[in-house]
Amino acid sequence: MTNGSALEGPGTAQGGTQAVDRAAALLTYVVEADHPVTFAEVTDALGLARSTTSRLLAALENNRLLERCAPGEYVGGPLFALYAARHDRNAQLARLARPMLEQIGASTGEDVHLAVANGDAIAHIAQVDSTYLLGARDWTDIEIPPHSSALGKVLLAWGVLPRPGGRLETPTGHTLRTRGDLDLDLAQVRSRGFAVTRDELEVGLAGVATPVFGPEGLAVAAVGVSGPTARLTDRVEQVARLLLDQTEQLSTLLGHGTPTEPQAGDSERDTA
Repeated sequence: MTNGSALEGPGTAQGGTQAVDRAAALLTYVVEADHPVTFAEVTDALGLARSTTSRLLAALENNRLLERCAPGEYVGGPLFALYAARHDRNAQLARLARPMLEQIGASTGEDVHLAVANGDAIAHIAQVDSTYLLGARDWTDIEIPPHSSALGKVLLAWGVLPRPGGRLETPTGHTLRTRGDLDLDLAQVRSRGFAVTRDELEVGLAGVATPVFGPEGLAVAAVGVSGPTARLTDRVEQVARLLLDQTEQLSTLLGHGTPTEPQAGDSERDTA
């Protein structure tokens, strides 16, 4: 791109507004890059004069919005890290996912859950309640064996949770009992892209769940639908397709598509 780009050409805002536009474009370019960006890259990509690039980089660095990681190379500045550290990532994820959860709830009529890993346990961070009189309970703050829930199976299958060691807990007679059974089930989850449970956590309760992916292909959460087994059994495929479509959109919003393999390090996290 030459210096006659839209950022420097006629018809753009003048004075202070133009400077803000240029600074915003430069900051966005550096922060969204997947590698440290050089002075020359910024100048060429945005079509800025070298003197303009130099002034903007200096101003953004002075305000901690950019940071030099090597001579002439820039990355996002410490202000971004400080901002992220002061905020609850789970609360932000729940806020971002809320419209999707509500849409799934309106389409299915069932309880909808958003869950993340918390150590070796499942943390339910958001829920939309069923519109039926007979629905599932509020699972927020309730600890359950991950291998007995669809949400937990998703987090296990993509290596977000470590595989349980020793004897598996068996809340019902339908719960997976051995590591071999669990491995087979999780392989199927990864193959088809969603997890299913029927009467495995509680007799009469079924669930379907799919993963949510963030940057670099890492699974960051799971979204699931739960309800009476009698009501969900004949709708598993339909609900799964809806979840896959919605979580793919959320994954894209978070900066990634939907990989089909467990993330790196899955085998190392397995517990004997």
